[in-house]
Amino acid sequence: MDTGMYTLILAKEDFKFSAGHFTLFGPEEAELMHGHNYQVGVELVGPNLDDDGLLASFVEVKGVIRELCERLDTQTLVPDRSPYLDIRRDGGQIEIRYRDKVYQLPEEDVLLLPAVNTSIEVLAHLLWKDMVERLDLSHLQSLGVEVSETAGQSCWFRAPIPRP
Repeated sequence: MDTGMYTLILAKEDFKFSAGHFTLFGPEEAELMHGHNYQVGVELVGPNLDDDGLLASFVEVKGVIRELCERLDTQTLVPDRSPYLDIRRDGGQIEIRYRDKVYQLPEEDVLLLPAVNTSIEVLAHLLWKDMVERLDLSHLQSLGVEVSETAGQSCWFRAPIPRP
């Protein structure tokens, strides 16, 4: 009786996005706005292969990863649930206030994320949630998503696949 698990890692060169952001460190400190060339990796874990000897459809999973990266690419990422930011829309512009700083950007250049921050930890979790919602992963045990913002600095978010 086999009791092992299969782990499929997908970390293609084109699983990437470039985006601007600033990480918040509480009500008193934030990074300067800057950008990264992010890389994304995915880990699928499950006990069984399908009849064709596959753990998951490469085509489907890779397609979703690329779509999610494209959505984030060339955007300024702003957390719309941060208690430290005041975000307002006005005439095609988004105004973001943090303490005495005011950023005003064209609305089309900003992606408001349902999050409290734009750290790599939060981005990994958001991508994980988006993948769980868009893919049928019911035959898998867990999903992991890695977001890297620079060589040697990344975060994995791994969790079991939710069951209805």
